[in-house]
Amino acid sequence: MLSKLKQDLQNLTNPHQAKLLQGFFKTGPGQYGEGDIFLGIKVPVQRTVAKKYKELLLKDLQTLLNSKIHEERLISLFILIDQYNKSDHKKEIVDFYLKNTKNINNWDLVDLSAPKILGNYLLNNDRKILYWLAQSTNLWEKRISVLATFAFIKNNQFQDSLKISQILLNDSHDLIHKAVGWMLREIGKKDQTVEEKFLKQHYKKMPRTMLRYAIEKFDEPLRKQYLHSQI
Repeated sequence: MLSKLKQDLQNLTNPHQAKLLQGFFKTGPGQYGEGDIFLGIKVPVQRTVAKKYKELLLKDLQTLLNSKIHEERLISLFILIDQYNKSDHKKEIVDFYLKNTKNINNWDLVDLSAPKILGNYLLNNDRKILYWLAQSTNLWEKRISVLATFAFIKNNQFQDSLKISQILLNDSHDLIHKAVGWMLREIGKKDQTVEEKFLKQHYKKMPRTMLRYAIEKFDEPLRKQYLHSQI
């Protein structure tokens, strides 16, 4: 079944789209996605392939997650999400996910999987793993730590998101600035008072990108007030 999946992907390859994606996902030397290989298959098509092979065993998903090909890793995560949702043994899948954090190594892979697997599981379990991930030296583990909290935000639980945002406040990477700002914005959409309380404490030392993402949905006068006050 795994060989058939790989053949399906080869048949769907689009070299022009692949070239565009390799630029978009920063795959050049020294960039965050260095070495990532794209086949040029759009996400809705990948979801269709994942549904076709949703019964793959974890050992086969491991093979896909070890792949240099981006679409193989993303499809394995789509399958893993489906299996997680249907499983009576969710911890096994979460442990598998955590074992593979270094293979979940581009921002779309993190964003599409972390809330739905790790975040969902931690709604009713000990969340200390998120704080370990937040203090990792690995970019993707740090992004997983904050994106997983999206599941909490959707359930009106904000404290872990805010604590992890504070841990990551001085991170140097743009992808962390965007992720933290995004989660703060999502908190604000649920309760702007909670977000503003955090911002009033921290906005002056926030990276500019983080602040812009965080206040994107504010009324224009308030948004300008934060931006001008930071200068």
